[in-house]
This record gives sequence, structure tokens and C-alpha cells, in this order.
Amino acid sequence: MAVPRSRLLDLMKVQCRIFSHTFNPEGLRLGNKVLRQRLRGPALVSYYPRKVATLKDLQKAYGPDFELIDDAEEDRIESLKILKARGKGAPKKKRTEEESKKFKGKKK
Repeated sequence: MAVPRSRLLDLMKVQCRIFSHTFNPEGLRLGNKVLRQRLRGPALVSYYPRKVATLKDLQKAYGPDFELIDDAEEDRIESLKILKARGKGAPKKKRTEEESKKFKGKKK
């Protein structure tokens, strides 16, 4: 003896109401599993330490008259100079459309 579909749907509705699930008889992908999860944002924010002021922030705040030495930035610039001296640096950016078209020829 088969149970009618409407009776099974009513049973599913009651079941979902009792166990606080969403009633989805068509089986559509609604994303409820993801939406029910706890938010990860506050946990991540509390895990990482607060960002303290950097040398760039101080330079912006006090202007060019306040001289600061950023060792990491100087090392980066020095390594770029060395690369450019060896011919390994980044190519110059093209300023106009004609300059960029000039080098779009065939590739070898």
C-alpha cells in the first residue's frame, strides 16, 4: 500500500519545522548549509594582531619634512637598480598607443 505524495510532503514539513531545517522538497541548492555556519570574520580578526603604524603611514602623516629611513624599501630599490644594470629589470611602460602597437609584431 503506497502512501500519497501529499501526505509525505506534509510529514516532511512537520519534520523540518521540528528540527529547524528549511523545507526544500524540490532539492534546490539554496546554500542553507553555508548560511547556517558560524561567521568566520570575528575569529580571523581576533587571531591576527592589530596593524600598527608603518613607516609609510608616518611619512604620509608628517609630510616630506620629516625624514624617515625605510630599510626594506631601500633594499628593494637597490635590488631593482642591480637588476636593471644587468638588463634583467622590468621593461618600461608604453606611454602611447603607437608605442604599444610598435612591438605587437610577430612572436618568435
